[in-house]
Amino acid sequence: MGLSLERKEGIMIKITLKDGKELEFEEPVPLFEAVKRISNSLAKEAVVAKVDGHITDLRENIVAGTQVEFFTKEDKEGLMTLRHSAAHVMAQAIQHLYPGTKFAIGPAIEDGFYYDLESDHMFSQEDFAAIEKEMAKICKENLPIEKKILTREAALSFFKEKNQTYKVMLIQDLPEDAVISTYSQGDFTDLCRGPHIRSTGKLKTFKLMTVAGAYWRGNEKNKMLQRIYATAFFNKEELEHFLFVREEAEKRDHRKLGKQLDLFSFHEEGPGFPFFHPKGMVIRNQLMEYERELFTEFGYEEIMTPIILSKNLWLQSGHWEHYKENMYLTEIDEEEYAIKPMNCPGGILYYKTQQHSYRELPKRVGEFGIVHRHELHGALHGLFRVRVFTQDDAHIFMTQEQMKDEVVKTMEMYRKLYNVFGLEYHVELSTRPENSMGSDELWEIATNALKDAIESAKVPYIVNEGDGAFYGPKLDFHIKDCLGRTWQCGTIQMDMQLPERFDVNYIGEDGEKHRAVMLHRAGYGSLERFIGILIEHFAGAFPTWIAPVQVKIIPVTEKHLSYAKSVSEALKGSHIRVEVEDGNDTLGYKIRKAQLEKVPYMLIVGDKEMQSHSVSIRSRKNGDEGTAPLAMFIANLIREIKSRDY
Repeated sequence: MGLSLERKEGIMIKITLKDGKELEFEEPVPLFEAVKRISNSLAKEAVVAKVDGHITDLRENIVAGTQVEFFTKEDKEGLMTLRHSAAHVMAQAIQHLYPGTKFAIGPAIEDGFYYDLESDHMFSQEDFAAIEKEMAKICKENLPIEKKILTREAALSFFKEKNQTYKVMLIQDLPEDAVISTYSQGDFTDLCRGPHIRSTGKLKTFKLMTVAGAYWRGNEKNKMLQRIYATAFFNKEELEHFLFVREEAEKRDHRKLGKQLDLFSFHEEGPGFPFFHPKGMVIRNQLMEYERELFTEFGYEEIMTPIILSKNLWLQSGHWEHYKENMYLTEIDEEEYAIKPMNCPGGILYYKTQQHSYRELPKRVGEFGIVHRHELHGALHGLFRVRVFTQDDAHIFMTQEQMKDEVVKTMEMYRKLYNVFGLEYHVELSTRPENSMGSDELWEIATNALKDAIESAKVPYIVNEGDGAFYGPKLDFHIKDCLGRTWQCGTIQMDMQLPERFDVNYIGEDGEKHRAVMLHRAGYGSLERFIGILIEHFAGAFPTWIAPVQVKIIPVTEKHLSYAKSVSEALKGSHIRVEVEDGNDTLGYKIRKAQLEKVPYMLIVGDKEMQSHSVSIRSRKNGDEGTAPLAMFIANLIREIKSRDY
């Protein structure tokens, strides 16, 4: 992209900026020169550009008739470019220190970058200081990063000579008409499409993080490579903040807290299949109970559909064609079946058990449906990435005229769902992917319905091109936790394809059959994943209403145990979840144990409390709250639980 063209006499090269402003040039110039025409300050800060929707190097020449946008270090695009270049610098340093290393892929990712490699040397964190030192040396040399376009033959010859077998395989898999480019800095050359910063001197702040195993191309049948994770930022302050958040996240790791708080476990007999313990079940049930209240408020009916359904159903839905590699298959009565990866076909079968009139629409049907999806063993990660999970799935069957209103109502439902946890969120509109089905016309209608709804609701959003479901566009809701990390949870998917495949219809006012529209929605998304997010968001200190144990009663001595148990019975009578600490340990030890269990309230009972039928209250939030009559404590606690205060 951006190769210079010979200019015809008298013809100016014109480009258009994002704001509509036009710039004219007498001859082709690199983008880093063109940006100076906008402002010198932007020219100093610019890292990368977007030309007609494609991210490209500032070293590329302007092309007549294109729309150009410039990004700085303040933009995500700028940071990703820096990290991409940092991956090359790290690979160059490793090449210097460990000659003979074979490099696979080294992309920038959300939190940094990584490089997959094959080496006789087994890397560990003990090697990181030496690699970072060599990287710093390369950066100090301020080596220009130069791009070169090669023929397929020249590229293959170059990397074969370097014995870079993974690069050879990558080239061989490229389409015949692919543009093959390399980037070089000093004695290091890598196969890469870019973009990159202009020189290594722009990279000043980086840190190697961890090393892990990774299968070549993510296939467990392929060779296991070593993956070195690292990160890079434009300044030291950003790196320090990142490391602080990372350290805090490790303290909040839901896998550690899940074990400490006895919420769930995993076992070798079922990798990726979580076991929920009684206290974990309390959280699950409270989350479902709250959403069931929202079901009632927003007019949903609850159903349950089977986990295993015939292959024919998945053929009809399109999942067999588009999703089979993620499905678990089985055989019943010599016929093929699949364990459902999604709930939607079952919801359709329920809808079609009766003929529906327009007067019944919209029909909102909710389900806490258990689904199974195959994940590679190496991708499994606590509750965040599992092979079985529960979707708070719902399907709304409606007319085209009802599309906008139903999306608006669903967004209001999500606002209430996330606000109860104090979770902020942003919304992304994901459009048609390459691997999709259906006509352009129906996709346009569905996409416009989502746009109209979110704009009428005045909810800010960004467009995520090509990330829709294979059957329809969607709105994705990304919640933000207390550490500023974002998690995609809720979704609203507008589907006009499955109703076509399944002949989902209703009887209209004219007495004729009309095609229904189907909206897929899930608020929590995966109940398991959402619980993992909440564990880390609250650091295990859950709001009282979902806390597995709401009150811990601690008798001062054994003689106060009988009174402690009578207090417990009174609390249980008001449906408060309570435990009595009946061990023979010291009072200080019992209190410390309750603190580690992150219980919202401790009630200390001794002689004074027994005589006055009161309790001494210690709250997780406020510390010592003094002594109060038991009835008063219960009344106040019930009010707190009902308010769902976080």
